[in-house]
Amino acid sequence: MIANCPIKTAKFNYDSIFEARIEELKREGRYRYFLDVNKSAQHFPKFFYADQRGDKKSAINWCSNDYLCMSVHEEVISKLSYAAHRSGAGSSGTRNISGTTNFHRELENTLAELHEKESALLFNGAYLANLTAISTLGKILPNCAILSDERNHASIIEGVKASGCEKFVFHHNDLGHLQQILAQVEISRPKIIVFESVYSMNGNISPIAEIVKLAKQYNALTYIDEVHAVGLYGERGAGLASTLAVKDQVDVINGTLAKGYGVIGGYIAAKQSIIDTVRSFGSGFIFTTSLPPAVCSAANRSIQILMTDKTIRPRYWEKVLEFRAFLNENGIKFLPNHSHITSVPIGDSQRCKKISDRLLKEFEIYIQPINYPTVQRGEECLRITLTMRHETRDMFYLAKSLKTVLNESA
Repeated sequence: MIANCPIKTAKFNYDSIFEARIEELKREGRYRYFLDVNKSAQHFPKFFYADQRGDKKSAINWCSNDYLCMSVHEEVISKLSYAAHRSGAGSSGTRNISGTTNFHRELENTLAELHEKESALLFNGAYLANLTAISTLGKILPNCAILSDERNHASIIEGVKASGCEKFVFHHNDLGHLQQILAQVEISRPKIIVFESVYSMNGNISPIAEIVKLAKQYNALTYIDEVHAVGLYGERGAGLASTLAVKDQVDVINGTLAKGYGVIGGYIAAKQSIIDTVRSFGSGFIFTTSLPPAVCSAANRSIQILMTDKTIRPRYWEKVLEFRAFLNENGIKFLPNHSHITSVPIGDSQRCKKISDRLLKEFEIYIQPINYPTVQRGEECLRITLTMRHETRDMFYLAKSLKTVLNESA
């Protein structure tokens, strides 16, 4: 029985705390407004939406991660539909409890083949894969030290935190600083170097081969996040580690099925011993209902198409170069890099939001503003991503529209 003890202190106002923080976001121009996109497989990247008055509008999507348009590929859609009718809408269980189907196993086999690793492990997303794999490996390895690039994705940061390991942050893509830290850590101590191949906001590419070389020199494992590279880079779309011929020297590869492959889910690929360790001890894997079988079937087909079709990636890169030529012709500054990601720096969250709003309302161009905490304060930008379905006329129109809006908002 609960004792009847009167509380003499005033009640805590929970709502005031939440509302104050939201108002702070709005004042800074960082509040995230969601646009209800009525995506059309037939018309992609054009989509439809209703404005604040309820009027029907359309726009061209310039911020989708569906780079190669595999989410609207007829064969991928057909596989999804066929498997859904055959196996149902969901898996209805964790991998250990009826949630492992032949579709899951086939997809993991394809991923292992893609990266030429002994095994692969599926997750519901690449964020969950990073969080679970990094934290699990860090907990299993005794007195492990984790060395993390300062620009690493939030999922990596959270994985490192959850591991409880001592963390060392090295300057972005700075091999000298990385080596300096490695030299300070006892050579016999377990170490994991965690980095990305393509950094999604500035489009920088990491010095993968050099990092791998340092890892071998100082007896460290390497963990690479290739989410913005798989499907787009390499002879078969296996990512940048494959392009640079060091995939066999990278210990763990993290990838996504939601960007270049156009479906949903994440994974890691590695030696069997590493995969089995994460599978057996990773809470984020053990206690999560598995991906729907139909999703696995669709993703598997998408990967197979991009592994064998050698024409898609060259055509995509031609579009990237063509688009950047239009930007240069119109005097639009963007961050120079050797990746497919084009970021136009703005440097102010409120201005970034106003530019984005105007592009949508007046020019039917949809580019979401990228603000803190996705990027550091002062690095607010418009992150533009091309897809295979963007036409030359679309690129030309975007460049001209950007020139108008940027000049008038200066």
